[in-house]
Amino acid sequence: MYKDHLDNKTILITGASSGIGYQTALLLAKAGYRLIMPCKNTSTAENTYKNLQNHMNLKNSDPSILSTPILDLSDLESINKFKNEAVAKGIEIDILILNAGLQYTGAKKPIKSVQGYELTFAVNHLGHYYLTRLLLPLILKSDNPRIIITSSEVHNPKSSGGSIGRKASLNNLQGINYHQAFDMLDGISEFNADKAYKDSKLCNILFARHLSKILIDKNLEVPVIAWAPGLIIPKGNQGFFRYSRQYNNVGQIIFAFLARDVLKFSDSPKNAGRILFEISTKEQYSSPGFRYYSNRVMGFGRFQFEESEISNEAMNDQLAKDLWVSSSKLINIDSEFNI
Repeated sequence: MYKDHLDNKTILITGASSGIGYQTALLLAKAGYRLIMPCKNTSTAENTYKNLQNHMNLKNSDPSILSTPILDLSDLESINKFKNEAVAKGIEIDILILNAGLQYTGAKKPIKSVQGYELTFAVNHLGHYYLTRLLLPLILKSDNPRIIITSSEVHNPKSSGGSIGRKASLNNLQGINYHQAFDMLDGISEFNADKAYKDSKLCNILFARHLSKILIDKNLEVPVIAWAPGLIIPKGNQGFFRYSRQYNNVGQIIFAFLARDVLKFSDSPKNAGRILFEISTKEQYSSPGFRYYSNRVMGFGRFQFEESEISNEAMNDQLAKDLWVSSSKLINIDSEFNI
């Protein structure tokens, strides 16, 4: 059964239907937290709810403890609708975990969101940015708020994953600033799905850093944590690579076998979920301000989770501010806000 935990905190986590997010949600639910797990559609919401119940051996659960409302991060109207429903219901949020991620490496042409933005950017950055802006007044009502975003080491061209193929680089956001229908954020590259993903993960860190700066300037002591789980390859067809498999299934199978089963530099969703659970709940991660952590490969099947450096471009304060302002313009909200 559920137990009382701390202040009966409410945690909203995106991407809880599978992979790292699901493993994190399972640990949070077992620990007694109230969970809001937005899902893209009704089918995913029902399956996520039932899976959690089955894993916890619960026949019935209070919907105020486990809820799976509908929220499509690729659709700005869906995000706004979700916010309006949350406010109407008087929902309080203590911890926001921006964990959902999309990658469709191998695709030759960009996929567009409902509003016409490249889908990786729309889901991984813009949707999370908009959701955070809308929910921030609710989060700041908490006595101990915390904001966490799942990024990746591939944001850094000097990392092992980031150095392979096209590298992350935003070119001062020329795509957003000078093109109404941009495919790539740098405005000069031909579409490359792998680079689009790396760029979106760079956006995650720039967004987290500028959000933290704004909160500090307003004397609000809120931890804003970005983290990189490392390479996570689950067994089966679900998890992070489920979209990329559509474009190179054989290649993905071979890569997964080598990385996960032979070389063992892929960690498990279960262990990554444990890490995200700890970031979300442990006192050691409660210091205000921005921090970045990475689950680093230390050797054959060995990993170490530690505070890490971000890329040179991710450290660019002006770029972080420009991304904030440009993102605000895309979703037609004021870049400045009063708390």
